[in-house]
Amino acid sequence: TGSGDWAFETVGGWAKLPDDKPLGPTHGGVAIDKAGRVYVASDGKCGILVFAKDGKLEKTIAETHAGCHSLLLVEEKGEEFFYAAHLAGHQVLKLKLDGTPVWTLGVPMESGAYKTAEDYHPTAVVPAPDGSLFVADGYGTSLIHKFDTDRKYVKSFAGPGKEDGKVQTCHGLAIDTRGTKPLLLVCDRENRRLVHFDFDGKFVDTVATGLRRPCTVAFRGDHIAVAELEGRVTILDGKNAEVAHLGDNPDEGQRANFGVPPASWKDGIFTAPHGLAFDAAGDLFVQDWNQSGRVSRLRRIP
Repeated sequence: TGSGDWAFETVGGWAKLPDDKPLGPTHGGVAIDKAGRVYVASDGKCGILVFAKDGKLEKTIAETHAGCHSLLLVEEKGEEFFYAAHLAGHQVLKLKLDGTPVWTLGVPMESGAYKTAEDYHPTAVVPAPDGSLFVADGYGTSLIHKFDTDRKYVKSFAGPGKEDGKVQTCHGLAIDTRGTKPLLLVCDRENRRLVHFDFDGKFVDTVATGLRRPCTVAFRGDHIAVAELEGRVTILDGKNAEVAHLGDNPDEGQRANFGVPPASWKDGIFTAPHGLAFDAAGDLFVQDWNQSGRVSRLRRIP
């Protein structure tokens, strides 16, 4: 799948559990540590599943924090940590690689946007180079909340709408360091676009439009892989032009469909890409939003 410099071959049958049991519902993210282990967030009781690169399950972690919607691996002072939006717990987390919580951050009541914690539905969290923290309430208010280095509430911005500076389901967040200064990259899912904000919450520009409900992104050099819920992964180049499409599903009935059964899956064809990550070799690991649980490994063709 793909083309040119972005051609991949599918590794069939990757990510199997013992006795061929299903992974459990995948509705979260994918992260890869420096050792090459692949972490997959699940809504099932396993929490986060940890796979070797060959797809063998090594262990499960964070069972008490099942339902992490996003999973971002960050290295800080030589140690690796996860930042996770714990949708099921109405909070965001920082976790050690063994799943032990470092801290939790609950609903920002200071924003005035919530009456109870149950009104808060965070879908993504990302730390910025200046030490600030951004959290997207993607399934709730479509607000993005900023916190300082001590996790104290600073401000909220974005909110629902179609115009510049507004979003409809701010599903995924990332820090884009490709320009002259780092910017917050937002997956504006229901507006089918990617947009930039600066760290003060000011709208900067629209990065890409006409996407199929973008959920999250992964960087590889100056290129971006975009997980699109409607059955495709798109590769954007350094100028944000589309240069390749991966796993494009021709069956519109399978796109963004949580219930596609394993018997209907086809290697190299996605149903509902939700999370993804590159490893050090450039292989791409893609998680579909699926009731049985599906993760695909795409091996980069040199």
